[in-house]
Amino acid sequence: MAKNLILWVIIAVVLIAVFNNFDMSTNAEQVSYSRFVQQVEQDQVRSVTYTGLNIRGELRDGSSFATTRPEYSDPNVLIGEMIDHGVDVSVQPPEQPSIWTQLFLAAFPILIILGVFMFFMRQMQGGAGGGKGGPMSFGKSKARLLSEDQINTTFKDVAGVDEAKEDVQELVDFLRDPGKYQRLGGKIPRGVLMVGQPGTGKTLLAKAIAGEAKVPFFSISGSDFVEMFVGVGASRVRDMFEQAKKQAPCIIFIDEIDAVGRSRGAGIGGGNDEREQTLNQLLVEMDGFEVNDGIIVIAATNRPDVLDPALKRPGRFDREVVVGLPDVRGREQILKVHMRKVPVGDDVDASVIARGTPGFSGADLANLINEAALFAARLNRRVVTAEEIDKAKDKITMGAERKNKVMSEEDKLNTAYHESGHAIVAYLAKESDPIHKVTIIPRGQALGFVQQLPEADQVGYSRQYLLTRITIAYGGRIAEEMTVGWDGATTGASQDISYATGLARQMVTKWGFSKEAGPVLYEKENQSYLGSSGGTSDFSPETMTKIDAEVRKILTDCYDHAKSILEENRDKLETMTKALMEYETIFPEQIEDIMAGREPGKPKGWEDRDAAKAPESEPAEDSASDSKDDSPTQH
Repeated sequence: MAKNLILWVIIAVVLIAVFNNFDMSTNAEQVSYSRFVQQVEQDQVRSVTYTGLNIRGELRDGSSFATTRPEYSDPNVLIGEMIDHGVDVSVQPPEQPSIWTQLFLAAFPILIILGVFMFFMRQMQGGAGGGKGGPMSFGKSKARLLSEDQINTTFKDVAGVDEAKEDVQELVDFLRDPGKYQRLGGKIPRGVLMVGQPGTGKTLLAKAIAGEAKVPFFSISGSDFVEMFVGVGASRVRDMFEQAKKQAPCIIFIDEIDAVGRSRGAGIGGGNDEREQTLNQLLVEMDGFEVNDGIIVIAATNRPDVLDPALKRPGRFDREVVVGLPDVRGREQILKVHMRKVPVGDDVDASVIARGTPGFSGADLANLINEAALFAARLNRRVVTAEEIDKAKDKITMGAERKNKVMSEEDKLNTAYHESGHAIVAYLAKESDPIHKVTIIPRGQALGFVQQLPEADQVGYSRQYLLTRITIAYGGRIAEEMTVGWDGATTGASQDISYATGLARQMVTKWGFSKEAGPVLYEKENQSYLGSSGGTSDFSPETMTKIDAEVRKILTDCYDHAKSILEENRDKLETMTKALMEYETIFPEQIEDIMAGREPGKPKGWEDRDAAKAPESEPAEDSASDSKDDSPTQH
């Protein structure tokens, strides 16, 4: 920026000097030559100065004038006449510019053209090279440097990954006090490989390490190394480490390192030469003849399986830090971090939201709070309430509410029976998660769903829990058959049947939950027990028949169990369906009333919805579709 400013100042000074040189303006009055001759004859002229053909002079009244003598006239005649009339005549030779001035004036147009050309070239280079020289400097590193004063992220801003923070805490201690470890012969780790699903906070954790250690932080993507020109990537790696040496101790963060660190020799003809050269240079810089003390390389990837083995050996990426999806306690901590940035109402409980968001990453939870804030802003509310957070959760997991979905009363009634069947079976079955909401408001591809909130995250599932999930899945189809008959049942249960069948098959072929089939693995990854082509298998036809029979037995038993539950609670099925037709969404309070044989009360916020059903009914719509979510059953 300073160089550009100085350049423009120099250009302005030169232009001013040139224009001043060409400036022929004067305060003297320009008169015609004939008028000048008349003034001489009338004794009005006091003095005259000749400069070639130019004549400047002063009248007796003190005013100045200027004129030009015709080239064909004889100056001696005019001078003699002026002397006769008492005019003081002086002659000055024409000013001859210096050789340098002449050269400058001759070259000035060319200099202007060159200057404009260079300006546009610099602009083009800046755009193509990210401000680092563009096409004239392909080999320069594109890593962005953040000084210790620019990094405000610390471990307080990273939640839900306590184990990963403990793994990298040693790096912070080493960067703060390397002598503590060096006295005992310890060496600083060369590199740390962060592995985890997208959105789990790998980049955030790397910035927190730099923020805690107060050291410079270089950030670059793996794809920034590779270009179409051979040798550019390796040159950028060398330049990046040269810059890092000047800032040591420091951290280099390479995001998505699998773009450049894939296993070598995997492609046709030995792979991509340019990418492999870049990887080779990275390996040498991390652990070669030249020692790069004080430089820690942190890399992030969600594909550790494709990385070259040389990258993960000791001396390069010494340790692997797994940044996994947060558990329920971690999600609660992450939510509290993001909720500090928005005003939330008193009814917002981070622990309840955490229970309802299993499988959410840190980025998903940040998006959840942001969507909730947008919902609250549309309603002109000053704080984000639990209602907006539930609506945001439904939107993220199930899709936007289809407000204009046209459903006949018959379809709506059938959907209400379907969801009621799921809900009653889920309420009464063993080892079932608590029901949080039942709704027949269409969202995404679903016409309605039953949402259950698990009490805690589960890392393993019992056989009974899996059988319960299959039983719940059949509740919707059975409710339809009980109310509209076999011929009136709809295709709304297609996803339920697919889910139940797949789960039962895994129980038999993968998890050993069949006494007849035994604890044998019949299903390998990406290959079922029928074989990859469907026509070959490692097992006999009798074994396949036995497996099919066991799958059918599980499904039939669960179907019969769900049917018996609904037949015993037919009155509750009708009551819940009636409540769904009236309120569209019911919550645990209404479900408890129904299952206890009582008439269900109005859902929370229903009065507000009725009051808002005026011309502008958007707030009412929100209250009615009090959306919340977890692992809903879709239809």
